[in-house]
Amino acid sequence: MRQKIVIGTRSSKLALWQADYVADCLRKKYPGLIVEEKKMTTKGDKILDAPLAKIGGKGLFTKELEAEMLEGGIDLAVHSLKDMPTEVPDGLVITAITKRFDSGDAVVCPKYKTLDALPKGARVGTSSLRRRAQILAVRPDLELIDLRGNVNTRLKKLDDGEYDAIILAVAGLKRLGFGDRITEVLPKSMCLPAVGQGALAIEAREDDKEIRDMLAFLQDDETTRCAAAERAFLETVEGGCQVPVGVYAVPSDGGVEVEAVIASLDGKRRFRDKVKGEWNDAEALGHQLANRLLDAGGIEILHEIGLLLDRK
Repeated sequence: MRQKIVIGTRSSKLALWQADYVADCLRKKYPGLIVEEKKMTTKGDKILDAPLAKIGGKGLFTKELEAEMLEGGIDLAVHSLKDMPTEVPDGLVITAITKRFDSGDAVVCPKYKTLDALPKGARVGTSSLRRRAQILAVRPDLELIDLRGNVNTRLKKLDDGEYDAIILAVAGLKRLGFGDRITEVLPKSMCLPAVGQGALAIEAREDDKEIRDMLAFLQDDETTRCAAAERAFLETVEGGCQVPVGVYAVPSDGGVEVEAVIASLDGKRRFRDKVKGEWNDAEALGHQLANRLLDAGGIEILHEIGLLLDRK
């Protein structure tokens, strides 16, 4: 068995928490195994003065780690599954998806506490077009403002008064010990999450069977099946961080239920639906739901958004 493993990770506190979690799991599973972490900086970490939608969306936080893995500098990389593009580079594979921790979106609002209580014109920070569109659908009177930086930076901007409220992933806040800052968790009926939100993806070289076998114990089958449906939906609509789509799959009556939304940037038009089927058909259900929403009018929204972002 391999005596030493090198994990590639971004250097943000949340990314380090994720890498540390996997490293600790490996050490407990394989006593005596040496696990090291190699910190790297991605394009998404370097460009903080532009919206994610403008600089490329998904892949911004993974490409450098993937290149290093292909060159043999690291054995595996730990990502937030929601940051992973649906297409993995040749030679690499997602070898394990961990149990989903929490898929929710959190409101952090010290003064008003909830989204509903915010006054007209309140400044709400988010880096996600998905959250922006779904929030504007119910509160079109709010001012949604782009918010970049790591979790600590975003919380500081809120505390400094730059925003009245900010929206962050529940999982990230809780993992970093900021669960007490959450004042509301948005219901799924209002805001569907990003693909794989709350789960970790562990990526390795496809031909490194030893590493892949060693990581197999981290795989959560239920989360993996739900993620397959969600990623199939995203693959079909060809969306990433740069388009406002949300999708969420859950076990239901011995099978799986997938619910998704495609929304316009201003939230005025939304196409939302759900499908249910057998576990083994999870991926096909994701594709089916995507095509249904595209045919209902979602394709026009995506074309409009693409043209708009190209002009900015």
